Amino acid sequence: MRVVLLSETFTKGMGYLENLLPKYLARLGVETHVVATDLPCFYRQEAVSKSYGGFIQPLQPGNVEVRDGFTLHVLGHRQTFGHMRMIGLQEKLKTIRPDIVQTSTAIGWIALDAALFKASLKYKLFTGSHHHASVLALATKQTPLWYAERLRCVVLRTIPGWLVSQVTEKCHAITEDCAEVAARFFGVPRNKLAICPLGVDTELFHPAITSEEAAERIALREKLGFREGEIVCIYTGRFGADKNPLLLARAVAELRRRKKFYAGLFVGNGEQGGEIQRCEGCVTHPFVRVQELGALYRSADMGVWPTQESLSMLDAAACGLPVVANDTMTAKERLDGNGLTYRLNDQGDLVRALLGLRDAETRRAMGERGARKMAEEFSWESIARRRIRDYEAALCSKHGIAEEQVPSRIEG
Repeated sequence: MRVVLLSETFTKGMGYLENLLPKYLARLGVETHVVATDLPCFYRQEAVSKSYGGFIQPLQPGNVEVRDGFTLHVLGHRQTFGHMRMIGLQEKLKTIRPDIVQTSTAIGWIALDAALFKASLKYKLFTGSHHHASVLALATKQTPLWYAERLRCVVLRTIPGWLVSQVTEKCHAITEDCAEVAARFFGVPRNKLAICPLGVDTELFHPAITSEEAAERIALREKLGFREGEIVCIYTGRFGADKNPLLLARAVAELRRRKKFYAGLFVGNGEQGGEIQRCEGCVTHPFVRVQELGALYRSADMGVWPTQESLSMLDAAACGLPVVANDTMTAKERLDGNGLTYRLNDQGDLVRALLGLRDAETRRAMGERGARKMAEEFSWESIARRRIRDYEAALCSKHGIAEEQVPSRIEG
């Protein structure tokens, strides 16, 4: 079986789906190719892109290289009606001759072109939905059908998404709310939606088990300037207002004013970096490659993401850390039994949640539950096996696979 994953961007050294799903598909014996443009991640958001300055390696159109067992192909891009479109995608797919093409979205030029080329190249098409309701304004407010923004969505998203879905086997939504967004706004029929979460690379992210890893934890904490007995809260990602790690830094500073032994470790870069550094007990660290992140998580005592949901929550949980997130988070399964929530953007309530994890035994028990859950339910290997089952079923069927219904909570 030959599988092609189409991705708008590809960033070396990151732990995104386009980095890790192909790695594990290849390990399971699937000939896997990733086709991406030469655009950097977050190219639409200049301020966000600057946060990764010096960390992201530029890609050159025409490059082909083997990484972690899969082949990465880089194509150029052009703008069509203001949106990115791959140059030479049809020719590249003709050369690779895939059995399966997988996209991460059901809308946009990548999905439309993949649907357009499907008949002549005779592959099975799968799409995805990674849009959470929290980042789609229309999903969080009531609007009349004739509302201008809603009509624009119908024309630019719903109708194109419905057209793509007519030749799609399944749309893999990473959470139930992403499935709901796909059904309501992207034109995906509910009977073609399947929940398939993002995963965690348990080779990189696991608790400190060996004596060497325990020693590494102690040494790294000393290097970062944390004292023995301090409860270290780690955040990883951009230091932007939308992520708002500054709220965690201020909560840590408040706890220290109360003579509580808390500290903060912030791994990343961004506009809030200077203010975070000025908060007592808080240390910033630049972005690191995904291969280096596990040790940083294992040096901490809990993971905290104050606002938006993040794949990093899974990585932290896999390393045996309890996780704190806000109460509007839709992927509740990430915290079930291994984390706490607080009221969004409420510093006082965040302090309460952090104090709720001050007991070492509580953190240990929750951390063990989280690590076990990540290994059993969220490992990229288990997710890759599930995708392979879907792909094989599609290839064996003359009329398309029997689609899996999304749980009844989102039907209607």
